[in-house]
Amino acid sequence: MLTLPIQEGQNPDVSGQAAELAATAKQMLLTYGPRVVAALVILVVGWFVAKTVTGLVRRGMARASLDKTLSRFLSNLTFMLLMTFVVLAAISKLGVETASFIAVLGAAGFSVGFALQGSLSNFAAGVMILIFRPFRSGDFIEAGGTTGEVAEVGIFSTVLLTPDNKRVLVSNAAITSGNITNFSAMETRRVDMRFGIGYGDDLRHAKQVLESLMAADPRVLKEPSCTIAVGELGESSVNLVCRPWVKSPDYWAVFFDTQEKVKLAFDEAGISIPYPQRDVHLHQVA
Repeated sequence: MLTLPIQEGQNPDVSGQAAELAATAKQMLLTYGPRVVAALVILVVGWFVAKTVTGLVRRGMARASLDKTLSRFLSNLTFMLLMTFVVLAAISKLGVETASFIAVLGAAGFSVGFALQGSLSNFAAGVMILIFRPFRSGDFIEAGGTTGEVAEVGIFSTVLLTPDNKRVLVSNAAITSGNITNFSAMETRRVDMRFGIGYGDDLRHAKQVLESLMAADPRVLKEPSCTIAVGELGESSVNLVCRPWVKSPDYWAVFFDTQEKVKLAFDEAGISIPYPQRDVHLHQVA
């Protein structure tokens, strides 16, 4: 058998190891190279598909006139979910078992959801508010135990500005769990006022004074007509109700102005506004 002569200074063991490593590397390249290339293709194609689908979702929500905050959040959530499936598909293509990854993600999701259950309830309530729109920015509402103008509707909380200019953050769960009163939802509102006059005063004249004041105020709407009537025969006064209809932005201005005008008009007409009083009769016992 012929044997190749070993050159001077060459170690036969090193040469064998180098050849073995080269053969191993070649085998791994042939085995895993196509898988790596396929995984990279899945990642690149999946990224483009995820971006395309996200764009379609965003445009669809824009056509549906959904809130921009909700649209942006749902678009990002859609992209992240799609990319999660793409990454899992790429890892699976490399030959890695993905069942363990899915189990870890599920356990992590359960733990995070349990820890953030309060925040998740606020998030769910925020989504409901943004979808069904019981109120919008700029509306004056009463909700969650707070009354004020809606400054911002967020995913987790709603910002209200109170009439005395306080900024209040109300959790969305607190808003949806109770009644929501939207004072700005309708174009017109009825101003409910009550004025008391003495039993000795001229009732018809008092009603005429109120009717003249309402007719002279341009902010009071002609239709529906203003209601002026006797609402109650009280202990100390005859209580008249005055219920004009106004545009919603004029509500408080008409309310406060009318209080002053009625007092001045009743004083000029000699009509009294009695305060609570009680007659006491003393009987002398022999």
